[in-house]
Amino acid sequence: MLKQEGYDLMGAAFEVYNEKGHGFLEDVYQECLEIELEMRQIPFESQCELKLFYKERQLRKKYVPDFFVFDEIIMEIKAVKKILPEHEAQLMNYLKATKKRVGYLINFGNSSELEWKRIII
Repeated sequence: MLKQEGYDLMGAAFEVYNEKGHGFLEDVYQECLEIELEMRQIPFESQCELKLFYKERQLRKKYVPDFFVFDEIIMEIKAVKKILPEHEAQLMNYLKATKKRVGYLINFGNSSELEWKRIII
């Protein structure tokens, strides 16, 4: 499911990690990924608000995932020492809220390698 698209977006993430390494704030990686995705002509939206509902009533609280890629994949980025269960739960909530099936959690904060997880629901 969306394997080539996932491969393409991960190629962009690896390029950013190879260029910048670890140690920067998440906002730096966000902007770098925006540039890299644009250079690769990968369609994306950055930091768009998700409306949440309860029994068909819109909530005031909104979610803001880092990226929608190819209109089908949610990509959440981090700059932490390691991916934690709460980061995975955050991505799962984004997937549930949007009814999308594929998400990528990418961590630029690991000093030895780019850490990532593909989640399918």
